[in-house]
Amino acid sequence: MREFVAVARESDLTTETALRVEVEGEPVALFNVGGVIYAIADTCSHAEASLSEGWVEDAVVECPLHGARFDLQTGRNLSLPAVTPVAAYDVKVEDGQVLVARRR
Repeated sequence: MREFVAVARESDLTTETALRVEVEGEPVALFNVGGVIYAIADTCSHAEASLSEGWVEDAVVECPLHGARFDLQTGRNLSLPAVTPVAAYDVKVEDGQVLVARRR
């Protein structure tokens, strides 16, 4: 059974926003896309850029540094210059708290 950890209040993550949090000492980016909350590793796998500062469209985030794109559901890299995915996390909301657990 996966262990979930509270990382933010649901009210901290309004629709179409992103938030950088930490899970077990690792930076994680939370995204609210149309009311669905996603969580992926915050650091781009190509360069040391914060994905929570990127541009989001259709559950895809574009790195603000070099434009690599990542799927928010899976962490899969969708474009160069990134050639490796980032970690994706399972997310759930309970009693107004956003909880995450390592997905893969």
